[in-house]
Amino acid sequence: MATVAEGINSQLRNIEKTYGKSIDDLTRVIAESKLTKHNEVVAMLKARYGMAHAAAHRVSLTARDRLGIDSSKGAKAPAAGMAPVYERLLKLMTSLGPDVEQAPKTGYVSLRRRKQFAMLQPGSKWVNVGLILPGTPASDRLEPAGKWNALFTHRVRVGATAEVDSQLRSWLASAYRAAG
Repeated sequence: MATVAEGINSQLRNIEKTYGKSIDDLTRVIAESKLTKHNEVVAMLKARYGMAHAAAHRVSLTARDRLGIDSSKGAKAPAAGMAPVYERLLKLMTSLGPDVEQAPKTGYVSLRRRKQFAMLQPGSKWVNVGLILPGTPASDRLEPAGKWNALFTHRVRVGATAEVDSQLRSWLASAYRAAG
């Protein structure tokens, strides 16, 4: 099985071949544009080179990383009371396998394997755990996520470290396996 880094490198090679520009060239274009926000870079690449969204997304992340543009800027830190909950959840998620990649976004952290399987979003009263579990029925604790965030199928609100339990670990493990 390929690692996450190998998958990203393969994607970058395919982008270079498809769009006829090296990642170094595209990084220079992004630097010269003076754009720093991910969505602005993606929009520029799509407009200028006709890139598919996924290609523009990967180029933006790669170029911004090479240019030292902080992609976690604006990521929300957990409230003081939720910090232990957040840290326990993050430790649990990263213990699922060596290929778990953390991708900080504005307001949350995306967790990926070959594709996204979960996210952590700190709040003042709980930490939202977004999960991708298609075909899994909702319950009182495993809420449908549709109105909260359409990228996920379910949400679990975790308000105490005691709620990071075997049931939550089982849901996380299922989402992790499905993403690999």
